[in-house]
Amino acid sequence: MSAPSPKAEGPRLHVLGNGVRVICDPIPGWQTVALSVVAGRGARFEDEARSGWSHLLEHMVFKGAGGRSAREIVEVIEAEGGHINAATGYERTSFQVRALKGGLDLGSSVIADLVLRPTMDPHDLVREKQVVGQEIAEAADTPDDLVFELAQEAAFGGQPLGRPILGTPASIGTATPQTLSAWREALYAAPSLVVSASGAVDEDELLRIAERDFGGAGGTPVPDPAPAAFQGGVRAVAKPLEQANLVLLLPAVGVHDPDYFALRLLAEILGGGMASRLFQEAREKRGLAYAIDAYSETYADTGVLGVFAGCAAGDAAELAEVTLGEIQGMTEPVPEAELARAKAQLKGGMFMGREAALARAEQAAGQVLLFGRTLDPEDVAAQVDAVTAEQLAALTRKILAPGKAAVAALGPKAAMKSAELFGRALGG
Repeated sequence: MSAPSPKAEGPRLHVLGNGVRVICDPIPGWQTVALSVVAGRGARFEDEARSGWSHLLEHMVFKGAGGRSAREIVEVIEAEGGHINAATGYERTSFQVRALKGGLDLGSSVIADLVLRPTMDPHDLVREKQVVGQEIAEAADTPDDLVFELAQEAAFGGQPLGRPILGTPASIGTATPQTLSAWREALYAAPSLVVSASGAVDEDELLRIAERDFGGAGGTPVPDPAPAAFQGGVRAVAKPLEQANLVLLLPAVGVHDPDYFALRLLAEILGGGMASRLFQEAREKRGLAYAIDAYSETYADTGVLGVFAGCAAGDAAELAEVTLGEIQGMTEPVPEAELARAKAQLKGGMFMGREAALARAEQAAGQVLLFGRTLDPEDVAAQVDAVTAEQLAALTRKILAPGKAAVAALGPKAAMKSAELFGRALGG
């Protein structure tokens, strides 16, 4: 994904003296403001011994920070009509506040306390490990969570991307207030932080608040992880479920690759909506699946093309064959009308997402972390429009060339052979 030339319009980027980046995206007439403070670090930056620590840390900072208790952190935001949340991913961790106009000052102050001044009480840590342990158990009991974890492990076995973001009871069990505090200093270090505000925000006010709340942040960021290597393999787990859950992952490209938008369009045509090839062939024409879709998941240096399907166990093998056939059919140029429809859907999703202030703030922060600047939506749309049918076909051949697939099947025993079929057909 190439970064277009910067323009004067749109969000404005500033850099504080300690390296914290600040993005201001005012929207005239809005009565709400969204603030997202994003650290460009997440679960992918953990070694195996600290697997799950980034997510555990995200939980712990909400137990008390800046002299406020867990309850007070939430109450002080909600008392002003706001909402606060956080999320941990493989490559970033974000803290978000949505508030009424005028709520930026309080929201920033509270998030700064979470990121820079958490209490880290040892008794809270004991309880929060139990809570995260229950979350891990819940994921294991939820088929459409577990099947994705199995596929991810098959794709990137022995690497951070192959481990669950939640970690394991054993890995989070070793964390102490002291070691988790040291991890916080590296994970949320100033050079990896982006403060992004959108909506009813004044640029001068935002810069003053950001300097006050984050200008004193320090620390040395966690080093970048080693490049990811797609391994491939089959993970088939028989469980007494009514339906079979299948996931197929193929090695693809990362966000910096020139084929980034071609990958997005490939996934859209293959299984992005009700007009997609997989939906029409597998669900509408053959009735093999109650749910089927394709998607792309991209990271800084790599990515995957994925397919998820839910079906009756007896239909799993035929569904696997149909899915493979549709993917292989993408090695030929698609009709122009089909490509135009996919482009319209992709651009529609991107522009509609910008109708929410928080989505704009998060998107801008992600772009700055990846490219060092925000990207103009019209330039991005132009890159989507520039993708050709021949480029899609070439990308599909490139994805299939290694003969590797990561396949996960979860459900009745009768569905297990479908995973082997996926793997054998692609050499995985």
